[in-house]
Amino acid sequence: MGLDGKFVELQHEDGTHQGRAICLHAYSDLSCVSPVVFLYLLKECYAYGTCKATKKFRALQQQVHQVLYNSPQPGPAVFVAHCLYVLPILEEYSEGFSHLVISALRRFLKVGTTSEDLLEAKSLAARLFLFIVGGSIIHDERVLIKMLEVFEISMINIENSMCNAELNSSGSLELARTFVDKYIFKLIESESYMTAVTLLEHFSIRQSGESFLMKIMQNKDYRAADKWATFMGKPMLCVLVQEYSERKLPKHAYDIIKKNNLRKEFPEIYHKCKESSLKKLAEKGCWDVAEAKTNGDKQFLEYLVYLAMEAGYPEKVDELCDRYSLEGFINFKEPETSLTQNRYLQLNELDLEDIIWVDEVNGLRSATCHIEECKVVGIDCEWKPNYEKGSKPNKVSIMQIASEKMVFIIDLIKLFEDVPDILDNCLTRILHAPRILKLGYNFQCDVNQLAHSYGELMCFKHYEMLLDIQNVFKEPRGGLSGLAMKILGAGLNKTRRNSNWEQRPLTRNQLEYAALDAAVLIHIFRHVRSTSQIASVPEGPAKIEWKSHIVSYVGNPKKTKKEAKDAGIDALSQLVYF
Repeated sequence: MGLDGKFVELQHEDGTHQGRAICLHAYSDLSCVSPVVFLYLLKECYAYGTCKATKKFRALQQQVHQVLYNSPQPGPAVFVAHCLYVLPILEEYSEGFSHLVISALRRFLKVGTTSEDLLEAKSLAARLFLFIVGGSIIHDERVLIKMLEVFEISMINIENSMCNAELNSSGSLELARTFVDKYIFKLIESESYMTAVTLLEHFSIRQSGESFLMKIMQNKDYRAADKWATFMGKPMLCVLVQEYSERKLPKHAYDIIKKNNLRKEFPEIYHKCKESSLKKLAEKGCWDVAEAKTNGDKQFLEYLVYLAMEAGYPEKVDELCDRYSLEGFINFKEPETSLTQNRYLQLNELDLEDIIWVDEVNGLRSATCHIEECKVVGIDCEWKPNYEKGSKPNKVSIMQIASEKMVFIIDLIKLFEDVPDILDNCLTRILHAPRILKLGYNFQCDVNQLAHSYGELMCFKHYEMLLDIQNVFKEPRGGLSGLAMKILGAGLNKTRRNSNWEQRPLTRNQLEYAALDAAVLIHIFRHVRSTSQIASVPEGPAKIEWKSHIVSYVGNPKKTKKEAKDAGIDALSQLVYF
């Protein structure tokens, strides 16, 4: 039959082989291969493949697309149409393989085929539509829709097929439409609204109206409602927006308004939803994204300034006012928090003596000597957020290391550019030291980001003696701020979390924010240790187990398990003096 059977090895993106993951046939010549044989071999390839189903499906889809160039007879489109007639006999493989061959043909048709091939394939697909609707051939509704779209089957094609099948001897287009209408009505009765709407749109049938939209909404099939209203036009879209508003679904209403340029028709709904969106972004600290979403609209920019004022973020207020020449926000002062509100923890409450910016060799060496004398330090990192989907994250900009009285903020970007070897040596002395307990919150995130940013440095290859405070308390909500509120009675102001950490110099507010995130870990740990020590008192608080959460090593250290355990025990004994 001219088949060249062979194994094809799948490869990862890095070029490594996954092994004989799937058996594929090259189908070097399809001129003498029937659709039945083709599908049988396809099933064998899938059944005996050893990798995951998704990978097998994609590999086969690529293979089928390629073999459509190998002279299937009488033509690629007709060949696929014949496959769709046969596929139901494969039972559990039928739906998946139907999507596979149709998708492969869709890609192939972008290059093109002969008009004769496409015309005959349309006729075959239209007749298959009749058989599927009539129930003599079983295919999933989604396969039916895909088939109509790929073969571009029109109502005229349906009419011609009905004539050839002697279902419509008069050849009336009206009878073809009645046939399709009845099928759509059955779909609506069975609440298959998306399929029904897709067919109405495909065949340009507009007889259903507002009552149909209400029926879809009643079933909460909002995707189908959006599709139907969009097809029907502006009046129906306005009805849909109003319906969403009455059902307290502002986001759905806003999306329809935005996509279809209905801002003038629904100014109040638009502004309310837009402001809600900006407020959520501000609460997450995503000020740059919020600013971009204002699109320069003065009203929304002023609202953003108001949010910055409310959040106690004076430099953002000044920045927005200067950039957009906004007036009326002069002489802004941070609002005094009332006693009834949750207040934020202030840096002066932590008894710190100094915050030291480290961006040159002498300062780095001095900081390292100080930290090496500590038994416990708090560590955190900051980097500029990247809001572009799919793009690489930015490098870690700073690392904050806090002792009891001082916080060192290390400019990783500058020191890595100027003195990478010295930076590596100093941080190795800290991060690899088994006698310094390093406190963090959600440490794994920082570890991954540091390795991604500075993979050349040995200091970030592994860590010794880590305690992730998150694991001790297992707080599901509120993050470090919520934990600080619970333990210290005040949360952390996170409005600057997503600010530009690559700007130099950092603002005083940024420095204080960064210092606070590291220093607060020391104070939370004090609470952990004191609670653990007084737990033996009958009326004391419940004991907090924390020693079991210390990880002696993270990464690939060149020490035996016994050496790691001994080092961990020895280091713990030193904490008595903290």
